[in-house]
Amino acid sequence: MNIALAQINVHVGNFDANLKKMLDYTERAKRQGADIVVFPELATVGYPPRDFLEFDDFIDQANLVVEQLAKAADGIAIVVGSPTKNTVVEGKDLYNSAYFLANGRIQQVQHKTLLPTYDVFDEYRYFEPAAEWNVVRYQDKTIAMIVCEDSWNVGNENPLYKINPMDLLMEHQPDFILNISASPFSYDHAPERVMVLQANVELYNLPMYYVNHVGAQTELLFDGGSMVINRQGEVVDEMPYFEECLRVYNTDEVEDGAEMTGERERDKMTLIHDALVMGIRQYFNKLGFKRALLGLSGGIDSALVAVLAARALGPDNVRCVLMPSQHSSDHSVNDARQLAQNLGCQYDIVPIESVYHSYMDLLKPHFFGYGEGLAEENLQARIRGMILMAFSNKFGSILLNTSNKSEMAVGYGTLYGDMCGGLSVIGDVYKTECFELARFINKDGEVIPENIITKPPSAELRPDQLDSDSLPPYPELDAVLYQYIELHKSPQDIIEQGADPLLVQKALRLVNINEFKRHQTAPVLRVSKKAFGMGRRFPIVAKYLS
Repeated sequence: MNIALAQINVHVGNFDANLKKMLDYTERAKRQGADIVVFPELATVGYPPRDFLEFDDFIDQANLVVEQLAKAADGIAIVVGSPTKNTVVEGKDLYNSAYFLANGRIQQVQHKTLLPTYDVFDEYRYFEPAAEWNVVRYQDKTIAMIVCEDSWNVGNENPLYKINPMDLLMEHQPDFILNISASPFSYDHAPERVMVLQANVELYNLPMYYVNHVGAQTELLFDGGSMVINRQGEVVDEMPYFEECLRVYNTDEVEDGAEMTGERERDKMTLIHDALVMGIRQYFNKLGFKRALLGLSGGIDSALVAVLAARALGPDNVRCVLMPSQHSSDHSVNDARQLAQNLGCQYDIVPIESVYHSYMDLLKPHFFGYGEGLAEENLQARIRGMILMAFSNKFGSILLNTSNKSEMAVGYGTLYGDMCGGLSVIGDVYKTECFELARFINKDGEVIPENIITKPPSAELRPDQLDSDSLPPYPELDAVLYQYIELHKSPQDIIEQGADPLLVQKALRLVNINEFKRHQTAPVLRVSKKAFGMGRRFPIVAKYLS
């Protein structure tokens, strides 16, 4: 039997486009001799559809897509993920299902059993778990269909569920497993994904054909990496990252281990770079926008965002605004100008000193008797935010936020100022990783001026200001933040690893008291296993470690 894995980029709620794409891939698979073409989890509606699932019309349109696909299942079978209405009164109103379509109709529907409700997942909010487990008999093969998380309770030291659906499907003696998935990207997730799938293959002694989404849905990025694993637990092939792909595999050749390509190389900075470029491009394409705007300061963060945006959208579609104040150094302006020229992006210089002094004159009677401080510094950032939003409105461009993860973590940013924007590009990239990413971008020649990378970081909101005036050195700070945010370590755990106790206390307090700022920020492109946003839910008003 020939099985085609269709690693596609679908769009939440774009039923016509999703159907058209799947019909096109079905025809391509048929021309390549496939007996079955397999699409990802919830491919009819896009993942995650979230509360659209609560609209009957949304589900009805998904069902119409399934019906059209069933008609196309002529001379080829189609496996596709879509929501299914639960006809039983008790329980949730929907299932998350895998459909097997053949001979012009729906042959079998297998519902998802294990419903993830952690990090970015919230499936038990909408779906009822499966209560029946059946295989598909097609041609001379018996096929087990499972959906994403149904594999993730195996090979796990701390299983989240009390059941493994494959245990029940094994009673029917299947020949192989089809796994349709929506597994989001993080830079260290692929090896874990391979390990879990291999654990299933080894436990059940069955080959697995695994297909994943590719593309971006707002902040969630999907890397693809669909794969085939033979009965010996060997990765026969892993499909490309961050691009759509169709590949056909012969089941006999998979069993023989013929022409194995194995796993792909995974370099952290390559993955982060490619993920962010894809995330920007998809955000704009799916919203129907073309042009991006950002404030270019001469610092490393805005430089990175400018490069990534130019690579995602093309330099002609990226506009940079330089807004020097009385505290901006000449080299910052020159560095920013040089970067824009290197990229071929349009840039504007809008000095803010006169605007700042106008505000200060306006506020002087009200601020009389108080020394200058944070309010005056933040005023500069908010003037810049106002100018950027004016450019955004006037020219129909989406403003890109340039804050990094370290700054977002400790609140080192100004609401309605440098925290403005429609999309946070590097909000899941620590400052130390920003330097790594800049070096990666420059590996084949200077794109980002060297001075931007080597000069000490500064917000330049007061004379001779450095980030180190307010924050610990970034390597020390980021190490603490990683332990707390990604690994959920306690203060004592982090101190026992050698971190300075005062630094730990200060950093964790800053993280927790600045939750209110993060609730007001733009969506953050997720590249780590714990990004700020939908996958990290903390109360704003809380006492713990604050």
